[in-house]
Amino acid sequence: MAKSAERKTTLTGKSVEEFIYSQESEQVRDDCRTIATIMQKATKAKAEMWGPSIIGFGRHMWYGASGKGVEWPVTAFSPRKANLTIYLWPDFDGRQGLLNKLGKHSTSKGCLYIKRLTDVHLPILKKLIEASVQHAREGKVGMPVTKKKADARA
Repeated sequence: MAKSAERKTTLTGKSVEEFIYSQESEQVRDDCRTIATIMQKATKAKAEMWGPSIIGFGRHMWYGASGKGVEWPVTAFSPRKANLTIYLWPDFDGRQGLLNKLGKHSTSKGCLYIKRLTDVHLPILKKLIEASVQHAREGKVGMPVTKKKADARA
């Protein structure tokens, strides 16, 4: 019988501040702090490390095609070598219109890639993150994990 693959993107309990401080570039560290502030305000949740390099905010249960639930941050980002990766929900009202006004970026289904914050219009980025969080809060992407439910599983 084949062993099921273990998820790499889970809560680690590691320090977000230490991870940000470990980034080589001061610009990347500053961009991370700015994005973290935006996401914390949007979610009203503290930053948590998910896997070795994703900073997430809030928790949600996301159900895939199999019906199996997976705990995932409501919104998150990761400083990668090539760019800053911002995790947004793929389908929410106004997403494409905001992306059209954002500035220099690229996307995949649920990721927004930017080189640096100076390449984008920061108020539009804030609106994108807030709209993605609102989409999640409205229950359109799975069930939110409340503190009580999360504690019961621990």
